[in-house]
Amino acid sequence: PSRPAWRVQAGDDLRVRVAQLRPRTRPAAQAMALEVLYEDDDLLALNKPAGLVVHPSYKNATGTLMNGVIERAKAWPEGSRPGLLGRLDKNTSGVVLVAKRPDVHAALQRAMDARRIDKDYAAIVWGRPTPARGTIDLALDRDPWDRRRITVTDRGGQPAVTKYERLATVGSAGGDKSAGEAFSIVRCRLITGRTHQIRVHLAARGWPIVGDAAYGRKRGSATLLPLDEVAHAFPRQALHAWRLSLRQPSTNAVLEIVAPLPDDMRQLATALCL
Repeated sequence: PSRPAWRVQAGDDLRVRVAQLRPRTRPAAQAMALEVLYEDDDLLALNKPAGLVVHPSYKNATGTLMNGVIERAKAWPEGSRPGLLGRLDKNTSGVVLVAKRPDVHAALQRAMDARRIDKDYAAIVWGRPTPARGTIDLALDRDPWDRRRITVTDRGGQPAVTKYERLATVGSAGGDKSAGEAFSIVRCRLITGRTHQIRVHLAARGWPIVGDAAYGRKRGSATLLPLDEVAHAFPRQALHAWRLSLRQPSTNAVLEIVAPLPDDMRQLATALCL
């Protein structure tokens, strides 16, 4: 058809001309400071700071965690090839696991699929999660109006399960806004690993993560109490991948890798009196 607005009809013959695509290149090695939490012949565990992109993309071709890992891998034995196990959002901090060889990566991926690897996160949230511990079982899918966002769905989607436990709370327990908003520290364990899962699940239950620009609480026009001001001023989602428990694929020894809570979240917790 000659008109761009032409509506496709049954039986139409469509021909698509694809432009020459630029070949995909391997990410470049780039020297950078990496905080190593654990390393052996098979594995490397790093503590990713908030603000660092994990893997190169068209918007972040260099300066990512993977660029730094490739540089470090130059010292590994021949045949090594780093592979990331899972990813963290740019503004989420914490443990990132790297396999040093494809066979190790495959073994760990099987363990993850079989739920033999435990991933625990710490989050500072608005509100008082009730009951104090429980399971959030809500399917997730891409938001049809904004593909960058994830939304809870009751029509298809991917099954998603998060276990949570409230560790501490400060503020009104009875919903008295004049006494200030409640804030809590929550431990979350991923049973499945969907994009933005913890962020969306907690927000769906009414406990959005402090500082979450996509799913968090928006600042209103009303005058805020001091603790609310502190929470709205936090510049990133207060979410940290703090613990990973797994079996070492070669020795079967149990490994527990912990990334200490970062300074910004410690300071936030102190400011909120948690």
